[in-house]
Amino acid sequence: MACYDGPHINRRAGYQAAVQTLETEIRSLKQAGLDALRRGDAADARRRFEQIAAAGRADALIWLALAAACKTLNDKEAMIAAVDKVLALEPRNLRALIMKADHFADAGDVPTALAFYRAALKSAPEAGQLPPELIKELRRADETCNRFTRDYEDFLRKQLAAHGFDEQRSSRRFALSLDLLHGKKQIYYQQPRHYYFPELPQKQFYDRGDFPWLDAIEAATDDIRAECESVLRDERAFSPYVTRGQKERPRGEGLGMLDNPDWSAFFVWRDGAVVPENAARCAKTMRALEHVPFARTKGRMPSVLFSLLRPGTRIPPHTGVVNTRLICHLPLIVPENCVFRVGNDVRPWVEGKAWVFDDTIEHEAWNNSDRLRVILLFDIWRPELSEDERKLVSAMIEAIDDYGGSATKWDA
Repeated sequence: MACYDGPHINRRAGYQAAVQTLETEIRSLKQAGLDALRRGDAADARRRFEQIAAAGRADALIWLALAAACKTLNDKEAMIAAVDKVLALEPRNLRALIMKADHFADAGDVPTALAFYRAALKSAPEAGQLPPELIKELRRADETCNRFTRDYEDFLRKQLAAHGFDEQRSSRRFALSLDLLHGKKQIYYQQPRHYYFPELPQKQFYDRGDFPWLDAIEAATDDIRAECESVLRDERAFSPYVTRGQKERPRGEGLGMLDNPDWSAFFVWRDGAVVPENAARCAKTMRALEHVPFARTKGRMPSVLFSLLRPGTRIPPHTGVVNTRLICHLPLIVPENCVFRVGNDVRPWVEGKAWVFDDTIEHEAWNNSDRLRVILLFDIWRPELSEDERKLVSAMIEAIDDYGGSATKWDA
């Protein structure tokens, strides 16, 4: 047996020795190349890194170092080839992304440069996890992005102005499209928590002029406010808007507002039915709402309430349960520094001025004053739904309730 094992052992030992020798040479070339790069000898650094690459032993660090050497030597083609090797191995390598962005910026290809700068900024971890020189590079990338974005926006707006675009008089929707294009605003979609009806328009606030019946309600603001103020004198009349309807619901639900009196309500209608004792206290309010196209579903809708937000309270971002209805607000008591956001649109409430919005688009509210904010809130059918669709939606929701009873009861 020994006469056969000897040659095999010798060959194996020879192979291991050759591998060890190659590894030593690679480490030596790598160190010599990095040293040459530090002392500014880009040509020597390039030669050594290319030897490593030719041996098939280049990792992302070697390709990045080779790219840096080629950049110093002004060999742009070789630099980009090396950068592409880095990104093939590490697609989120920050230095490589910035080098590629700089290359396209120098070539005048602003859109492509922006794409790589933004990729680097998006991939960057917290600043505390990065070396100072890379933090500096990321800041430069951010500043360059902002400058390019401003220049690009200015160019587009000048071109559009030559074609008659005026931000104050032209299409509001087109103006919004420009803000979205330039990243000034983000795209928000309907996100109902329980039921989505397809092919409905994605509108944050609806055009007030589409709801002429609101005129009569606005005209009754003083009478509605007077009844609200009468109710406010009874501290027990209001209760938290978000309550635990089912014991088995997770404690984390409720946006921090669960059972919180800072956001409270006095219901005139609740779960699709008049609350007799409350309605009796608000006769003028009831009359003002006689012609409202309420969303009607047995045991569910409409709800009509005075919604109270206490001083210093914020309602966190959230979305409604179904996108087949819209929500109306009639502001009654609104101190300064009270604002409401739906998607990108942030507006202050103005007493006596109603609005209509889609509550399945993310929204939130603030009362940054030292006084109560109170509005009248109610829900209506989406005008885009046909009568047949409204009946079917109501029938479906009622069937869901009938199937599971309280087990399937959705939050309001």
